[in-house]
Amino acid sequence: MAAQASNTSRPNLQLPPQFEDSYKDFELYPANILLKNSYEAALQAQRARLDDFSPRLFTKSNSIYVPIREFTGVGNNGGLRRTGNGPNKIIDDNSLKRWLGDATPSSSYATVEDPKCRFIFINGDSSRDPLNITRQMLLRILSYHQVNPAYLDFLFVFGSQNEARGLRFSGFHEQMTFARPSRQLPIPSLRRSGRQYQLTYNLKSVARKMRSNPRGQPIRVPISEMQWSIRQAAIHHQFDVEIGTTLWIVTQGNLDIFERVVQMTAVHGRKEDRAFADGPECFRTSLTTHLLYCYWSIEEWRWYIQWLEDVIDTETGNVLYSARGIKEQHEYRPQDIQSVQYHEDRAKEAIMVLETNTDVLISIRDFYIRLMNPLKIKDFDLATNTTCQESVNAFATKIDDMISDSRMQIARAKLLTQIAADRKNLIIQFLQGQATEKMEGLTRITVKISQASQREAIAMRIITVVTLLYLPATFVSTFFSTDIIKYQNPGGGDESTSDLNSQYMGSFSQVAMDRWLQVTVPLTILTILGAGYAFYKIDQSAKRDIEKLQ
Repeated sequence: MAAQASNTSRPNLQLPPQFEDSYKDFELYPANILLKNSYEAALQAQRARLDDFSPRLFTKSNSIYVPIREFTGVGNNGGLRRTGNGPNKIIDDNSLKRWLGDATPSSSYATVEDPKCRFIFINGDSSRDPLNITRQMLLRILSYHQVNPAYLDFLFVFGSQNEARGLRFSGFHEQMTFARPSRQLPIPSLRRSGRQYQLTYNLKSVARKMRSNPRGQPIRVPISEMQWSIRQAAIHHQFDVEIGTTLWIVTQGNLDIFERVVQMTAVHGRKEDRAFADGPECFRTSLTTHLLYCYWSIEEWRWYIQWLEDVIDTETGNVLYSARGIKEQHEYRPQDIQSVQYHEDRAKEAIMVLETNTDVLISIRDFYIRLMNPLKIKDFDLATNTTCQESVNAFATKIDDMISDSRMQIARAKLLTQIAADRKNLIIQFLQGQATEKMEGLTRITVKISQASQREAIAMRIITVVTLLYLPATFVSTFFSTDIIKYQNPGGGDESTSDLNSQYMGSFSQVAMDRWLQVTVPLTILTILGAGYAFYKIDQSAKRDIEKLQ
């Protein structure tokens, strides 16, 4: 805590030695807390996980920002406490120690008692960035308030990460110490009776990522390009049933809930939302704060599922209305199946998140109903307060409305996943049909090519037969037309005047025969070798193509 004014002297508040020792060992959290509901091995395991997650969970720079909002219950503004510098925020460990009233590391006293209501908001620049707090500061806060170690499990989903993690993790934990004397150590100097209950849970909401131009104006984008993200909030609540002091620790990837709490508890808001004068008022205001978190967790799911319905209908509508066998039909691609599968997975994820949210809402409602039933929970002083009973009944009714709304969204999402699966199967059938049609077209082309090849083969066969028939005569005619063999009239007369029956004399030239063989044989060998080499290269190329396909 911090002083109400920078120059105001504050009295020393004596602290029990047990609490003092626990606080001095704050870096050993959760092993240092006084009330241990877990085995030592479980606490050591939580600390080991904290060591593993610390590098990505906490900021490594000086960008520390921890808003705190406190009320003393006095005045029209609920006794909103401010520092001498203006708004309440913690920017380093020293300012945190001053705010908590920690005078020196070795002191056995504090200088500031707990306010009637304290909000501590741990945040990050985004849901995928480290928290704007150091490990030392977080453990100091948790040790000072003796927070249930289960809260650590809800913090591990935050921190630096490429993709959202822990969306499938959810839970609700309660811890009560109502009996007299209390198992929890009373600290009267800090206005802690030791009789309290602690609630620890997380909720998830969904929000659309808005795009803007350089001037900061929103940009309209096609429905298929809209982006939504699921955001988490880890909430810890303590309520002292005897004194009425209230603590809230909220961890979120941004300051959305902080801004809502500021708006709810502002002077221009409802007075009952910042009423902390006595125990019953603090209790009723705590119910209102629970409702704020619960409303935050359900308000955008309707529109998110509506967006999924619109996207899937846009991407798969043609599968229902397009005709087969005409040129204007829509042509599907494998990417269409991927897109439908992606949005189907988002719908399944929404079902899971909504169901876990619903379980948490039911747990919160059931806890307060049991709390007001003396037969189930004894020693709760406000159970007989008529106003508190009415507030819990109204609270339970509003939670029931939220549960009904969540169940309706779950039913919509389940139906959407079934529709997406059915249409995805239709797209697969369309793709198979398109592939079959293409194969039919290729088959028709192949048949035409085969018919043309067949006609060409017949023509070539005819030509080959004719060539073979005339080849001997052509060869003989060509051979005898050379100078190798000549036919001459022995009389030397004119052939036209010679007797048709006169005998011609033939002369053979060995030199011409040799020259013919010298030219013809090498050319024939070269032709055969060239043809053989060409056939070899074609065969090797075909083998390589087959190997590539294998």
